[in-house]
Amino acid sequence: MRRSDLQKSKQRHLGVLWRDWMLVALAAMCANAGANSLSEAQAQLLADVAAEKTRFGNVAMKIWDYAEVGYQEHQSSLLLQETLKESGFEVQAGLAGMPTAFVASYGEGSPVIGILAEFDALPGLTQAALPHREIIEHQRAGHACGHHLFGAGSAAAAIAVSGWLSKRDQPGTVRVYGTPAEEGGSGKVYLVREGYFDDVDTVLHWHASDRNAANAGTTLANKSARIRFYGQSSHAAAAPERGRSALDGVEAMNYMVNLLREHVPDSTRIHYVITHGGLAPNVVPDFAEVYYYVRHPQASELAKIWTRVMNAAEAAALGTSTEVRVETMHGNHSILPNETLAKVMHRNLSLVGGYTMTDDERFFAEALEKSFGRDESLLGLESKILPFGFDQGKGSTDVGDVSWMVPTAGLNTATWVPGTSAHSWQAIAAGGMSIGIKGMMVAAKTLALTMQTLLMNPDLVKEAGDEMSQRRGRDFVYRPLLGDRAPPLDYRNID
Repeated sequence: MRRSDLQKSKQRHLGVLWRDWMLVALAAMCANAGANSLSEAQAQLLADVAAEKTRFGNVAMKIWDYAEVGYQEHQSSLLLQETLKESGFEVQAGLAGMPTAFVASYGEGSPVIGILAEFDALPGLTQAALPHREIIEHQRAGHACGHHLFGAGSAAAAIAVSGWLSKRDQPGTVRVYGTPAEEGGSGKVYLVREGYFDDVDTVLHWHASDRNAANAGTTLANKSARIRFYGQSSHAAAAPERGRSALDGVEAMNYMVNLLREHVPDSTRIHYVITHGGLAPNVVPDFAEVYYYVRHPQASELAKIWTRVMNAAEAAALGTSTEVRVETMHGNHSILPNETLAKVMHRNLSLVGGYTMTDDERFFAEALEKSFGRDESLLGLESKILPFGFDQGKGSTDVGDVSWMVPTAGLNTATWVPGTSAHSWQAIAAGGMSIGIKGMMVAAKTLALTMQTLLMNPDLVKEAGDEMSQRRGRDFVYRPLLGDRAPPLDYRNID
C-alpha cells in the first residue's frame, strides 16, 4: 500500500473510532439525562424510597412465604396494614364484606391519590427460589403473578410520599387500597360497588412483569361462573336406565360451547375446567360441575356471548334430563385507558430507569432461561425502558372496574427474568429472590414520583378526569358484571 493510501486508511479508521466514541458518549448522555433532569424534591424522594429497600424487600419475602390465596390472605394483609400504621397511616379493615380488604390513608384534602396493593397467590403452583424446577411440598400455592411484590412496592411508594408530604404545607391525601383476591375473586369490584373510590381523584397501580413499560392500554372484560348439574345416580351396568348423568350435562354443555367458538368475535376467549365429574365409572354421577371464564374487550359484547353460553347450559340440562344451577363467581370490566396519566407515569419511569443484574443474578437468570425453550436471550431488557405505546392486553383484572370510576394508570417492571410468562414456576422463582426486589424498587420509585407529580399539579389531575369522562361517554352508568352477589370468600377452598 502506498504511503498516501495508508495515511488515508488511518484517517478513515480514526474517523470511525471518533464516530463510535461520539455515539457511545451520546448514548451515555441520554442514559444520564433522566438523573440530570431530576429536581431536588424528586431526587430526595427517590433517595427516601431507595433507603427502604431492605425493609420492603423483607415485607415482600414474608408475603412470598405466606403464599395465601384469594380472600384467605390474613397474614399478608395484616403485615401490610401494620407496616402502614407504623408510618402514620390510618387504616380501616374488613371492608365491603371482605375481611382482608383495607384502606390506609395519610394526609387530608385534595387531590386524593389512590394506589392499589394486591397480595393474593395462585393455588396449585409452588416453587423454591431456584433456577430449576423444585416444588415446595408443604405449600399449596405460590406467587406466580408477583402480588407479594405488588403490595409491598405500593406500600413503599405511599410511605415515601407521606414522608415528603409531611414536610410541606399543602393539601393532599395518599390512600393505599389493600385489594384481595385479584385472581378470579374480583376484590376491587366490591370496593367500587360499595363506593370506596367515590372521592378519589386518580388511582395508580403496577404489576410484576419481565420488562419495564408504562403504556396506555386496556384488557379483556371477563365473567366467570360455576355451572352445576344435578342428576340421579344408579348402577352404570345393572340399571343405567334409572340414571340421569350430571356429567352428561357438563359434557353436552361443553360440546355446544366448543361449537359456539366458530361463531363469536375473534377477540373472544372462552375456557373451562371440569372441577367435578364423578368418583367411580360404575356409578352414574348425580353431580358434576364445570367452571367457565368468558372474555371480550367490551363488556356489552361479553354480555351477549355470556347469554349464549348460559343458553347452552340450559339446553344441556334439558337434553340430559338433569337440573342446572349457575353461580356467578366474578366479573371484571376492561381497563379504560387514560393517556394523560400514562404519559406522566412513562416520563417518571424513564427518569428512574431499569436496573443492572449482578454476576450472581445473571448466573441465576441464564440458568432459568434454559427452561424457556427459546433460541434467543432477552437478558438486558431489565435495564431498558420500552417506548411509550398502547397495549391491548389478553388478560383481565379487577383494576378495570376502578378505571371506569376513577382515572387510572399503571406500569410493569422487570421483576422476572426477561422472557418469563406470568403464572409460571419461573415467575415464582425470580420473584422470590433479588431480581424480584430490584424490579419492585423500580416500580416503587416510579409510583412515588408519579404521586408527587400529581399532588403538585392539580391541572394534570383535572385533565385526567376530563379524559375519563370523554372516553366513558355522556350516558355511562356503571354496572358490575358480577351483579349483586356477595364476595365469594370460599372460592379458593379445596375439599
